[in-house]
Amino acid sequence: MNNESKQAINHDPITVVISRRVIKGKESEFEQLSTQMTERASKYPGYLGANLFRPANAEDPEYRIIFKFASHTDLQQWEHSSERSELLEKIESLLVSPSEKELLSGIVNWFTLPGQNPVKPPAKYKMTFISWLALYPTVTLVFFVFGDWLQQLPLLLRTCIVTAIVMLVMSYVLMPRFTRWFAFWLFPKHERNLR
Repeated sequence: MNNESKQAINHDPITVVISRRVIKGKESEFEQLSTQMTERASKYPGYLGANLFRPANAEDPEYRIIFKFASHTDLQQWEHSSERSELLEKIESLLVSPSEKELLSGIVNWFTLPGQNPVKPPAKYKMTFISWLALYPTVTLVFFVFGDWLQQLPLLLRTCIVTAIVMLVMSYVLMPRFTRWFAFWLFPKHERNLR
């Protein structure tokens, strides 16, 4: 991997999914420490938010915590901080087994179901198809509405404007909806809660 690729990865937003199985009876203490951890993380550069998902049922004591940072560099700064280390030691003492951690970046972040425990990302062919299904009409609409105006601009500027519009619409409007609408196919029930 060359330096440019490493720099691109370091500047892409990154999502961390942590799974923690809490010792029975220690849930309240664990949740208090998790809240403190989130409060401390929120003061770090690049912090974009966090969610704590409680166990789906009494038989499965697994909590899932999802948090996001603007870049891998920002995440590393938080992960190497003394504020995090101090609380992490206390949290780990309340667990049945050590925490499990997954890092997600790129278009996988488009395919999450808000309000539900994180699930295994869909197959690449499914993500590709649903992305195309949202992308094709978006690009067509942009050219239909702004085509005459865009035609007057130099190619590089035209491409920059179109891709900026499309990426914003895809990330904030279309993909959250398409993921919900096609959840039955992207996340079949028999695959949910698998990692």
